[in-house]
Amino acid sequence: MNVVVTEYNENWQHKFSEESQKIKDIFGDELIDIHHIGSTSVPGLKSKPIIDIMPVVEDIERIDSFNVQMEALGYECMGELGMKGRRYFRKGGDNRTHQVHVFQGDNKEDINRHLAVRDYLRTHTSDAKRYGDLKESLAKQFPRDIEAYMDGKDAFVKDLERNALQWYEM
Repeated sequence: MNVVVTEYNENWQHKFSEESQKIKDIFGDELIDIHHIGSTSVPGLKSKPIIDIMPVVEDIERIDSFNVQMEALGYECMGELGMKGRRYFRKGGDNRTHQVHVFQGDNKEDINRHLAVRDYLRTHTSDAKRYGDLKESLAKQFPRDIEAYMDGKDAFVKDLERNALQWYEM
């Protein structure tokens, strides 16, 4: 997978809205809420142009019954993919365009972590700029090595999550 980090694109919100409506149509009454998360949800933040979507649902086990409909939208159904209590879908193969992280409504830990980071970066612009600059630098350093890119931002992300959760719980 090529690692490309770009300037913020105002169209990312529109892409989220379009795709989230398709997911709402599939999940129907199972859906409690749906959030735009990740770097593309933070105005001004440099990012890989991949839209992260977090549906919150009544029963995570029932989500597996929607795999055929998600595949019809072009998603790969990846199951938990290393995170207990999540259902993960990705779209676009090596040129990924969307990632869907589904959590059950009572999974407050994972839901709050994602929302805390998003909201923290939306309100702490200097941290968002530092994060965007780090991602841009790593993408230039490791343009074809997603693992090295992820490893390079790991310590920053862990610190960011810790600070965001402390701020979010205030």
